[in-house]
Amino acid sequence: MATSTRILNENDAYLFQEGTHAKMAEVLGAHFRSDQGGTQFGVWAPNARSVSVIGDFNAWNQDAHSLSREAAGIWQGFVPGAYPGAHYKYHIVSQNKYVVDKADPYGFFHDTPPRTSSIIWDLGYEWHDQEWMARRAAANSLAAPISIYEVHLGSWHTVAAEGDRPLTYRELTDQLIPYVKEMGFTHVEFMPVMEHPFYGSWGYQTTGYYAPTSRYGTPQDFMYLIDRFHQEGIGVILDWVPSHFPQDEHGLGFFDGMHEYEPADPRRGIHPDWNSFIFDYSRGEVRSFLLSSALFWLDRYHADGLRVDAVASMLYLDYSRKAGEWVPNQYGGRENLDAIAFLRRLNEDVYRVHPDVQTIAEESTAWPMVSKPTYIGGLGFGFKWDMGWMHDTLLYISQDPFFRKYHHHELTFRLVYAFNENFVLPLSHDEVVYGKRSLINKMPGDDWQKFANLRLLFAYMCAQPGKKLLFMGGEFGQWSEWKHDGSLDWNLLQWDTHAGIRLLVGDLNNLYRSEVSLHTSENTSASFEWIDVHDAEKNVLSFLRKGRSEDERIAVVCNFSPVPRANYRIGVPAKGFWKEILNTDARQYGGTGRGNFGGVETVPIPLHGRNYSLTIDLPPLAAVFFRLDVSAS
Repeated sequence: MATSTRILNENDAYLFQEGTHAKMAEVLGAHFRSDQGGTQFGVWAPNARSVSVIGDFNAWNQDAHSLSREAAGIWQGFVPGAYPGAHYKYHIVSQNKYVVDKADPYGFFHDTPPRTSSIIWDLGYEWHDQEWMARRAAANSLAAPISIYEVHLGSWHTVAAEGDRPLTYRELTDQLIPYVKEMGFTHVEFMPVMEHPFYGSWGYQTTGYYAPTSRYGTPQDFMYLIDRFHQEGIGVILDWVPSHFPQDEHGLGFFDGMHEYEPADPRRGIHPDWNSFIFDYSRGEVRSFLLSSALFWLDRYHADGLRVDAVASMLYLDYSRKAGEWVPNQYGGRENLDAIAFLRRLNEDVYRVHPDVQTIAEESTAWPMVSKPTYIGGLGFGFKWDMGWMHDTLLYISQDPFFRKYHHHELTFRLVYAFNENFVLPLSHDEVVYGKRSLINKMPGDDWQKFANLRLLFAYMCAQPGKKLLFMGGEFGQWSEWKHDGSLDWNLLQWDTHAGIRLLVGDLNNLYRSEVSLHTSENTSASFEWIDVHDAEKNVLSFLRKGRSEDERIAVVCNFSPVPRANYRIGVPAKGFWKEILNTDARQYGGTGRGNFGGVETVPIPLHGRNYSLTIDLPPLAAVFFRLDVSAS
């Protein structure tokens, strides 16, 4: 399928300036026309006095191919002999005589950093994921099990013999896809693959909002990777960054001698945390640029979702700013009204065109109704990361078990708000960098206790209502913090303890997918019921996970103490045999092997407000799952 393109028309100009044009990639950028033997170029530069295209095809001659100014500050022109694969930039002379060479904001492909030119490219590709696309609405739905493996493509695996060279998109197809499928994850989430000049930004300082990074291959190579994931029944979520962009000269900042993409006032236009520019959401042309980018990845690359980065920084004008360092909105408040309107429009547009995908907000505050529809006042996202769960759970589990009874509320508080949003429970890359330590190194105690605690953490995460996300390396207990310029420590899997962690994560994923009690209703309060929330003294939590029928019930008991609890009793809602379907203390996971010999029969002794109870052997630092065996009744 060749790239769609057309000459700017009056309607395009109107919608572009209005901020509602979601197909600007068909108008702007570089579009090769085989029937005419050249390329149509278009760029928005309203303050420019002149714009020309320079590149391989004209020996980078600034005077060879000038563009003509059209409506809405857009410059267009056709360049004969400019073929796919040619490198180019826009040479801009501004009204104030500022002169600069810019990469194409709408470029489909860019040279590999540190080189900064754009590359003419045709995005034609023959997809083979029709079966997945036809059924992905069910795979992405609120009722589906969604377990996400978060990946930084450049450091998942490297070629040591070639100086730790990252794998290419094609090599990842052969290695990453079988691994993700074996581990039972339903989706992968890629940290930003959009082109970025500084590798150490992990992609979060984006310059190419329409181009996958050329570090790992061509756009078609990246399409092939997604296509193959889809053929294996695995969804692909892309990180997308509409909150800020870097100040590199070839990028969007000070584009034509004026602040077109960013507010001129640094109190609104500079992000203090990252020293990067903030998008000017009050400008229609900027909103159209971002809307078009979001839809582009869903249309052209068949992405199944967008995880929107740093939403909190977009919502608040005073985000990370002290008094006097920010400008209130027109009503004197701290809310960024333009950004809020943009996010709502973004989600409306995405779900109108692609109702079978999801948008996911990384939003770290208590902003209400992030994942609720816009027509009732929400922001319209499909899901929100539950940063509160992540913070409270890691804070609790990092405590010495002796003191955990004083922190019991850190585990139980989440259920006060757990159904206010459609949550994803994240154990992401942000938790294993910058001195925060790896997941296993957050665990207290000796090595055995560290591994047992990590197994317990993963099981507790699986048992909690909400979709799941785990960053690469956590699934086998990597000791070191993640480093973007090297490989994961795969050699650790030679040790039974690390292999046991990986085996458990795979089994938890499969349990989560197969047991409807754990996923079909997990965004509603009907899916959860406490058995005993008060046993802080013994560091034990017990609860029920429920599906849509009375037979779909699982009892989960978590012992956050290193002390085994023989003859521990819990009340259950139904008479019969409760089968032990998972025990994190099993020997194959690296545990002691304590358990309940396949399950436990109820006794008619009322407990915890229920008519029947179970007496179980509760292993140390372990979670045990029981399911009512209706076939035995």
